[in-house]
This record gives sequence, C-alpha cells and structure tokens, in this order.
Amino acid sequence: MSKIVLDAELRSKLNGLTQEMEVCDENGAVVGYFMPPDLRLELMNAWLNREFDKHPEELEQARAEQGGMTTAEAIAYLEDFARRRRNGQ
Repeated sequence: MSKIVLDAELRSKLNGLTQEMEVCDENGAVVGYFMPPDLRLELMNAWLNREFDKHPEELEQARAEQGGMTTAEAIAYLEDFARRRRNGQ
C-alpha cells in the first residue's frame, strides 16, 4: 500500500473526523476518500459479520456450488494480479 505523509495543516483538517471525507484536487475532481481508522474498522467488522453470519442452509448451498478455485489457485491468481498491476498491465 502506498503512503502519503500529511503536513500539519492538512492533518489538522482530518484529525477528529468521525465520518468519511471526500478528497478533491484544486479543480474539484474527486481523487479519493479519507476514512478515519475507527470508521474503517467498524465498517470492516460489519462486513465480516454479515459475510460470515450465514444460516446453515446458505452454507450448505455455498459448499455445493461447482467451480471456484482451491486456496493455492486463488493465491497464485492474486499474486499474478498484483504482479501485473505493479508492471502497469
């Protein structure tokens, strides 16, 4: 993951936020979003709870689905994807 070091002025604008903030360039074009760590953790936990709090019937249905990848295949796919992304492909 890349990192941006904030100067004191920008850091003071972002400290204490409790919600997501849109980050724009000088022309008003959105370049990204800033999310405070607590909110990021809260959203990640909500997603994980929803994703893994399945009913037994849903779990059985998911296990019965055909296709997909083994863990080794998924790791190889993601490593290849990351390599291609780093190389601008």
